Amino acid sequence: MDGKTQGLRADARRNRDLILAAAQELFLEQGVDVALEEVARRAGVGIGTLYRRFPDREALLRGVGEAGLRRMAELAEAARREEPDAWHALCRFLRCCTELRLGELSAKLDPVLHQRMRAGEEQHELRERVTEGLLGMIAEAQADGALRADVGPVDLALIMTLHVYAPPGLPGGQGLPRVVEIVLDGLRADRATPLPGPRSTSADLRRYTAVEPGAR
Repeated sequence: MDGKTQGLRADARRNRDLILAAAQELFLEQGVDVALEEVARRAGVGIGTLYRRFPDREALLRGVGEAGLRRMAELAEAARREEPDAWHALCRFLRCCTELRLGELSAKLDPVLHQRMRAGEEQHELRERVTEGLLGMIAEAQADGALRADVGPVDLALIMTLHVYAPPGLPGGQGLPRVVEIVLDGLRADRATPLPGPRSTSADLRRYTAVEPGAR
């Protein structure tokens, strides 16, 4: 639990979680300009309760971003702890990340605000946890000979935010889940098609995720 929520009563924490969940749903459905009154209605709380926790839209966006990062860090740690090897942990983590629709949410954020959120001090520790978890899974899966050696950390970071447009009426199971499995199959070490360009490094990943020294 982060420092902002440690001192909250159980009911206040519950309201905060409800607001963040409702905000993420509505941002994905309607965009980040959705009325905050609608967020409060979806969460089942009064607008005053929302403003006590999030005094403006940017604070709410930051809250949603932090909640997503915290969830990603927890997913990475759980996958490494519970799966039999790094390859299965990595695949589980990537599937979960795409299910969170991170790419779609990022695409809806205003680019300037998104960059401020990426570089914020309060998100640095969470980004570091996610980065270290991903780098660990990559190193172990490649050492085991399961993950192709020419795949770099930035490749996996991009897959984490994979967004696929599925037109209305597409039969169930033929959208994002199938695409993710095709992508994961292409990560296997026995795939021979060479990748274009040089392999990215851990330093590239830190620049990409704004957790390199001095990026805070």
